[in-house]
Amino acid sequence: MRMKRTAPRSTLRKIIKTHKPQLRLAANADLLVHLSFLLFLHRLAEESRTNAFENKSKIIKPEHAMAAAKVILKKSRG
Repeated sequence: MRMKRTAPRSTLRKIIKTHKPQLRLAANADLLVHLSFLLFLHRLAEESRTNAFENKSKIIKPEHAMAAAKVILKKSRG
């Protein structure tokens, strides 16, 4: 049984090529970018949920997501 391809491979390759035309991409580079994006979204959702819980809110609001994004991006810079 074959897995369905869910990553928009051609779209990702076009985006990468427009931003960095001098790069030569490996065959699976677009999949790695897609995986990194999915991991970032997962971390963002978890951190946003934590922020909402700390503020005693049952709903994740935009300010929870923005605060989480700042923390995650700061951590990922190294």
